[in-house]
Amino acid sequence: MRLTFRSKPAVVHDLLREQIIRGDYMPGARLVIDEVAAQLGVSQIPVREAIRQLEADGFVDFEPYTGATVTKFSPDLIFEIFALLESLEVICGRRACTCMSEADLQALTQAVSAMDATVNEPEVWSRQNKQFHLMICQFAGVSLIGRMLEKALDHWDRLRVHYIQAVLQQRIVAAQQEHHALLLAFQARNTEEVERLLRAHNQAALHAYIEVLQSKGLLVTPEGGC
Repeated sequence: MRLTFRSKPAVVHDLLREQIIRGDYMPGARLVIDEVAAQLGVSQIPVREAIRQLEADGFVDFEPYTGATVTKFSPDLIFEIFALLESLEVICGRRACTCMSEADLQALTQAVSAMDATVNEPEVWSRQNKQFHLMICQFAGVSLIGRMLEKALDHWDRLRVHYIQAVLQQRIVAAQQEHHALLLAFQARNTEEVERLLRAHNQAALHAYIEVLQSKGLLVTPEGGC
């Protein structure tokens, strides 16, 4: 088995990113470098590098005299996130449809089957869903787009955790049906159908979450509004 070496800044980055997504660090909270270093048992250097990367990822703001603070955001971000997801996933899906191997298709089939078993476990299903969409991008062989997609999904996770505590149960069931339809389109190597289904999948999710946010009085901006 080949072991992958990960630098200290990369490890610290991933730890802080997960803490920000989970809400351990709330929006607007300060990230004091020496305090974070002491908590993680590392020097200030990897923490400083990790925070700079988090700034590039859109999770941290860095201001003179203030330092690093966790980026603030509002539910309106959902429109931007889903616009990104749809665009990136269509590119990945179309390419994967023609590029993925039979082994890749089998792996995708197994992923969907695993998700069938967790439809009553929202957080587990959500993590599997993220990996399912990243797998498609991986099989497309587009590494740059893959990194962009992963960041967009991270921002979606953060928004979901802060404003929608659990993935809607009724949305999970519908989403799984959409995943199965998408799998059939991949198996048929039907590029146009893959694109249609991916767009419909994203739009259905967006509208479902908009309804929840509006019902809670958290979203007042019209879809596509300014």
